[in-house]
This record gives sequence, C-alpha cells and structure tokens, in this order.
Amino acid sequence: MTGNSIKIAAVARFVVSCLLFVGFVVPVRAEEAGFRPDKVILEHISDAHDWHFFTINNHPVIWHLPVILYVPKQGFTVFSSAKFEEGRVPHDGFQLLTEEYIEKYHLDPQKFLEGHIIAVHPDGSPNLDKPVYDLSLTRNVIQMMVAALLMIFLFTRVARRYQEAPHRAPHGWQNAIEPIVLFIRDDVARAFLGEKAEKYLPYLLTVFFFIWINALLGLIPGSANVPGNIAFTGVLALITLFFIVISSTRQYWGHILWPPDVPLFVKFILIPVEILSFFTKPFALMIRLFANMLAGHLIIISILSLIFIFGGLAVAAGWGFSIVSVAFTVFMYLVELLVGFIQAYIFTSLSALFISQAFETGHHHGSEEETVI
Repeated sequence: MTGNSIKIAAVARFVVSCLLFVGFVVPVRAEEAGFRPDKVILEHISDAHDWHFFTINNHPVIWHLPVILYVPKQGFTVFSSAKFEEGRVPHDGFQLLTEEYIEKYHLDPQKFLEGHIIAVHPDGSPNLDKPVYDLSLTRNVIQMMVAALLMIFLFTRVARRYQEAPHRAPHGWQNAIEPIVLFIRDDVARAFLGEKAEKYLPYLLTVFFFIWINALLGLIPGSANVPGNIAFTGVLALITLFFIVISSTRQYWGHILWPPDVPLFVKFILIPVEILSFFTKPFALMIRLFANMLAGHLIIISILSLIFIFGGLAVAAGWGFSIVSVAFTVFMYLVELLVGFIQAYIFTSLSALFISQAFETGHHHGSEEETVI
C-alpha cells in the first residue's frame, strides 16, 4: 500500500468512526435539555474563570482557575473560582456575573458582561462605586502559557541537537520545525526586510509559532479559542506597532507628517490620511486574525448545534442530521488546520512588511501593502 493510500485510509477510518459514534448518541430534545445554541456558542468563544472540559451524567468536569482581583486601597484578593459556585453565590464581596444576576439587578448587558466580576454589597447587590481590576489566570491565559511552554520545549530541544551535532542530518522534531523556520526566514523575513532580516527574525518566528500553536490547541475539544479573542490579537498587533516605531527613520515620519513632492493644499488632505494609515496597520492585523479565527469556531459549533435543534423537533430528525453535521464538522476541522497556518503566515508577513516600510525609502511607493490588505 502506498503512502497516499495509507493517509486516505486513515482519514476515512477517522470520519467513519466519528459518524458511528454520533449514530449511537440519541439526540435529546432541546427544550428538555435546556439547550440554547447562542449560549453554547458564546461560552465556547469567550474567556472564563474555569475550564469546563465535558459533562458526564450531568456532572461537569471543571478545572477551577485562580481568581486574582485588585481593588484600590484594599489590595489583592486571591481565591479559587469554585467559591463562586458558577456565579450562584458571591464570595468575599465579589460576584461573578451571570445572565440571571444581570437580569435580576437590571444591569446594562452591553456594559456588564456575563463572566466578569464586580464588587457587591453584603446583601449581594452590585457595588458599582467600587472598581475591580481582574488579573485572574483565566482559560485563555492558561492556554497561552501552555503554548509558550510547548514552544520553549520544542525549540530548546531542537537547538540542543544542533549544538551537539551541527553537521548531523535533521531528525525527529528537527525535520518538522526546520522547513518552517527556513520558510519564514527566506520567504518572509529576507523577502521583506532584506539585510535586516536576521535582526527581526526572532520576533517573526515567535509570533508565527505562537499564533499557529494556539490555533492548533484551540481545535482540541474543550480547549479555548485564544486566537479568536480580540484581546490576544490586539496585544500582538501592538507589539508589531512597537517594532514599527522603534524601526522608523526620520524620513519615514517626514513622509507621514509632511509628504514631499506634493502641492501645499494636497498636504493638508494627505497628512490626516497618512496618520490614519499608520494606525490602521495594527488595526488591520488585529481584526484580520480575530475575525478569521473566530469564524471557523462559530461555524463548527453552529453545525454541531443543529443536531440538538433538529433533535428538539424530532428524535429521528436529530439522528438523521447528526451524520450530515459530523461530516461537515470533520471537513471544517480539516479546513481550520490549514486556516491556522495561513493566518499565522499572513500576520507574520504583514508584520514584516509594515516594519520594512518604517526604515525603507520610498514610503509612498508601497503598493504591495494595499495589495496584501
């Protein structure tokens, strides 16, 4: 049997196993199980103070994470999120917001989001005059730490092998990582940054693998969708903006604040556009990665939710649609494996492009930027 035949057979066995598994699971009625697709989807894509892996016989398997709160003039407060009992009771003057609590005290759902923590009075009512700064180790934070530890483990192991035997043929993890490192070095760093590629290569490799590993971890059932969190993408975009600023030259800012070789009246039109363009670069990085990584997870959860929606109409309909739903879900999982790599590559490439424009001459001739964006 050839290598391609083995791969095709493995994928086929995986798909058939998923279909058989779902075929033995009888879909429950939505109204009986209290199933709400919107709530399930939002819980999956949002951050949380606990890690809900799965539920067995109505008993949830949850890892309660540490809550770290800071209140001015009061100091830090640290305790386990289990103290909140999933938001049913307050603890130590704090309340984990739930949908029921927000409705009970008529809080603005646009301002007070479910899962956030606020200060409360002894009777449990909201104390909105007391600011609370949440520095907790949430689900997204823990998963980013796991991704960082995986990166440290993989790269230190590969680097140690190169140090011990620099002339030995790559093997093991070296075979997996070396082609990607060379790809980022040759087709991204050197292509955009030229002679300064080695200076920025550590950052480009770090941001690429950090996004990609988090994207792969996010496809594990029960994990967090870190790249689909706008705070995650926003911080990465700000880091790229920092590199743009420290790499910029006087000529770069001169092109922005006083464009050369244009009439005076055009300068007053072009200057605001150039300033706006400077800030839209990190904004484009943030929104592009956030939207693409969020969309895939929304589609996967929405397709799976259709099993329970059809099951609420009729058990037979739930059984029948489960086969179609799982087939599309497997397909989307395979697509998301590719999307994670592509989005990490695009973010890294645009970061290198924007950084290169900060020190290269001919700032206004960067037509490639408009083409990529």
